[in-house]
Amino acid sequence: MATTLWQSTAHAAAAPDTGATSAATLADGPAVPAPVAPDPLFRILGTMLAMSGGDTSLELVGVLTDGLLDTPSYALAAQHLRHDPGCAALIDARWVPGPHDLDRLAALPVGSLGHAYAASLTRLGYDPDLHAGMEAGSQATYVEVRLSQTHDLWHVLTGFDTSLLGEIGLQAFHLGQFPYPLGAMLTAQALQSITLFDPEQLPALVLAIHTGLQMGQQARPLFAQRWEEGWAKPLQQWRQELNLTPVQEWAAAAPPSAGSTTAPLPLGAGQP
Repeated sequence: MATTLWQSTAHAAAAPDTGATSAATLADGPAVPAPVAPDPLFRILGTMLAMSGGDTSLELVGVLTDGLLDTPSYALAAQHLRHDPGCAALIDARWVPGPHDLDRLAALPVGSLGHAYAASLTRLGYDPDLHAGMEAGSQATYVEVRLSQTHDLWHVLTGFDTSLLGEIGLQAFHLGQFPYPLGAMLTAQALQSITLFDPEQLPALVLAIHTGLQMGQQARPLFAQRWEEGWAKPLQQWRQELNLTPVQEWAAAAPPSAGSTTAPLPLGAGQP
């Protein structure tokens, strides 16, 4: 039922808002105003409801992102990132390098960032250019374009896999670095859905969020990096320079919390 409701919402969102008065007239009454397109809050809540109903498609995430871009949250995130000179330089330049050539990257030395990234995307069958077609006009939209282009690269760097726990762990990592609107909403949605429909997974989800936040707070800003200019650099060197402890090492080194009965998370399975 949630998906059906969202489909109706999406069609409403696509309708133009002309501001004109409808020619439709009630039986014995005056003309009624034409329906207006829903505001960003309505679109955002519609996507959250659909996700709770089981629809987690990339298309729906895109609609959620578009709704959030119409709120002040992304502009505030860009302002926060600008506190770091490296992030500010990328934002000012609207730096979006060309497509990631997986064949070329796969030919780089084993252990390099490029080779690890190509191996991961090839194994998963993922498209390295999900950002294609996105316009980086404003500072806010540039932030999302660049994050979309490098999302799977952040998976490789942090070690978070692409399971639900791994995805939300990575969103929490973002939030440990800067107030990322999409990351906040996806994390909130996961907490809501797991609490209602799969509560046995709630302790593991909370641990993934806690771990991601700590990792993000410890590491230097990943957004500031020009990864494409250092594909050949060893992945381990990148991590050392960024003070980034991958989730596998973090989980192994972290002492158990007092009173915790949560088993270590199987995060990072299959990641370099």
